[in-house]
Amino acid sequence: MSVWLPVAPCTPDGCARHTGAVRAPLPAAALLLAGCALVLLGVACVPLVRLLGAVPRGRLTRRWARAVPRAFGVRVTVRRHAPEPAAGGELVVANHISWLDIPLIASVLPGRMVAKSEIRRWPLLGPLATLGGTLFIERDRLRALPAAVRTVAAALRSGSRVVAFPEGSTWCGRNGGAFRPAVFQAAIDAGATVRPVRIAYRTAGRCSGPAAGAVAFVGSDPLAASLWRVVRAAGLTAQVDVLAPIPVDGEDGRRTLARRARAAVLEPVDALLPRQTAVASDRANRPAESVHH
Repeated sequence: MSVWLPVAPCTPDGCARHTGAVRAPLPAAALLLAGCALVLLGVACVPLVRLLGAVPRGRLTRRWARAVPRAFGVRVTVRRHAPEPAAGGELVVANHISWLDIPLIASVLPGRMVAKSEIRRWPLLGPLATLGGTLFIERDRLRALPAAVRTVAAALRSGSRVVAFPEGSTWCGRNGGAFRPAVFQAAIDAGATVRPVRIAYRTAGRCSGPAAGAVAFVGSDPLAASLWRVVRAAGLTAQVDVLAPIPVDGEDGRRTLARRARAAVLEPVDALLPRQTAVASDRANRPAESVHH
């Protein structure tokens, strides 16, 4: 089996279930239309946005990405445990649960995504990913691995922020997979910093406990079914924890670096609370203007 083809034990029937309040079909359909319309608007505007300078382009990307989960009925909370670097290449790594992970990351740390080549053919998200400079990887070809590492390393050396989900597959959020080491080799080769990010989804009134199964996009789950399940589930909240960066000093090999990043990302949420430095909700989710407490 190719190292680019990890398999999660999660299945739609076993993991992607919502146990909380449910929206009526009509309001859910309205949210679905609003969310898809916003994604389509993003696709249509990408060519124009790419003509802008880096600062306004990044600002517009963040605003659009913040609006996407809300359009689908998901509230967003962002907590920063370390400041955002001023410049330079950075590898952002996060756990992978849902298609919602992509706009969530883009709302706080926009960058070039590393994704499987099949995403090119996805409706809505495929064209948007292509226009957004996604680095597509052929996961089913082991011989393509060295070239993929070189591509990511080159992007990091150029000063780009690169976003990867090193589990290589989506998990339901109750457990997580091993972080594949290849992308960390790219960070070592480029001398880039590794920035762990933790993503968690909960239902209304739950800050901990079982993950919100409605958002899990796992196994052979069709995208349309996942979209409908999300908009039908009421009270969903996405929590994004931007964690302290892990410097790449050359002493840690790629496997050690992958284990360190995984430990940070999959650390229990309660363990992060004493180190929390900033909070932002979906009403005040402005990365440059943190709310300290």
